[in-house]
Amino acid sequence: MMKPSLFALLLTTVVLAGSPAAAERHMMQPLVPVDKLAEARALKSPLPNSREIVAKGKAIYDGKGGCFNCHGTDGGGNGPAAAQLKPAPRNFRHHGFWRHRTEGEIFWVIKYGSPRTSMIGFGPVLSDDEIWSVIQYEQTFSGGHGQGRMGRGEGMGPMMGPGGGEHRGRRGGMDE
Repeated sequence: MMKPSLFALLLTTVVLAGSPAAAERHMMQPLVPVDKLAEARALKSPLPNSREIVAKGKAIYDGKGGCFNCHGTDGGGNGPAAAQLKPAPRNFRHHGFWRHRTEGEIFWVIKYGSPRTSMIGFGPVLSDDEIWSVIQYEQTFSGGHGQGRMGRGEGMGPMMGPGGGEHRGRRGGMDE
């Protein structure tokens, strides 16, 4: 028979594992392998921010890329296939997703996939420009919050520091 203190510890562990704090830890974990982080963080989109690029990205997200199947039509990680995936697909609406990684890291994961997740590499299916377009579209799910580090080359790091409190896109908005 378990002692009450051991039972309480087990119960607390189970509760915390399913808590928002556990989801936050998952959200904060980079998906680029450590030996590829510098390479990924150095990548920068060659595309201008524009409504046309966002529209192209949406068409790819909803069509050829099939991103909505896992990430959902609203980017919340709640697509039709999401329930079967462990870990759960990334939630693009979560401020932590955009705040703690660079656009290069996101590009790298879309192109090459992510070990120990269900995220496959789309490099054989999507061109680099198509991937950058999808990223611009995915940024629209953030609602403009939490994009302080996006594109600054810092990626995961302290929550505060250079650019840590700013809330703007990687280039500060769309070109007209």
